[in-house]
Amino acid sequence: MSGIVEGRVVIVTGAARGIGRGHALEFARQGAKVVVNDLGAEVDGTGSSEAAAEVVAEIEALGGQAVVNGEDVSDFDGAERLVNTAIERFGRLDVLVNNAGILRDRMLVNMTADEWDAVIRVHLRGTFAPLRHAAAYWRARAKAGEPVDARIINTTSSSGIYGNPGQGNYGAAKAGIAGLTVIAARELERYGVTVNAIAPAALTRMTEGLIRPAGTGSTSADPDDIAPLVVWLASAEARGITGRVFNVRAGTISVAEGWHAGPAVDKGSRWDPAELGAVIPALVDKAAPNALTNGRIPGRED
Repeated sequence: MSGIVEGRVVIVTGAARGIGRGHALEFARQGAKVVVNDLGAEVDGTGSSEAAAEVVAEIEALGGQAVVNGEDVSDFDGAERLVNTAIERFGRLDVLVNNAGILRDRMLVNMTADEWDAVIRVHLRGTFAPLRHAAAYWRARAKAGEPVDARIINTTSSSGIYGNPGQGNYGAAKAGIAGLTVIAARELERYGVTVNAIAPAALTRMTEGLIRPAGTGSTSADPDDIAPLVVWLASAEARGITGRVFNVRAGTISVAEGWHAGPAVDKGSRWDPAELGAVIPALVDKAAPNALTNGRIPGRED
């Protein structure tokens, strides 16, 4: 098999089903060796299955190389073992795709501490831990004078970067991942590592009831349609792209533009709170409104 990531060694977390499965299979089609990581859990993080082994079997049937890894990515030592699986089995690591996640949706007034902690742990800590160990590996190689052309692709969400009621835990974790992506890109660029993120929209077990196809019989929310962008970001062609978040759904890709300073006023000295009633509303009126859940600014949907 040959393709745009020929010979590269890739870890995909949460790769047993949905978007992660699509990533793993497309990486294999494009010539990569794949570590298929997944606990095999249900959407809420409970239970287990053999789905990851089935993905490996599919890759091998395509003529590719893959190995199953069942580590919990939110466990710091487990994440190190995950990175070592790639190095020990295939001799190195070139790409880390952080995709694993769970949902425990609840309005904030009803959310339990356990529901909050579980989602933050899997998404945010589960992105940090593999990233940290992969980064340390690439830094050591760069310090030793070896060439490094590595990639990290994280998974954020419109729920995090734009906001979606009922997903305070999930959205907070995904917003954190977007912020971590920008910071990691700046820290790791010197070592030959790019860091980007995607905010995908697709019909999966996790998004059932949240994402709808665009029309009858439409495949516009097919989870397999997310993989081409991720695989390209993992390729040598993407060497100059880092610190970016991309919205992606089927054939539509856009760059998510992050927080930036808008209208401002400078008094030149400390404000008296009583003065701000004549200042803050005017600043807000001049500023662009927050984006809708679909990422579009009201009045600028076209």
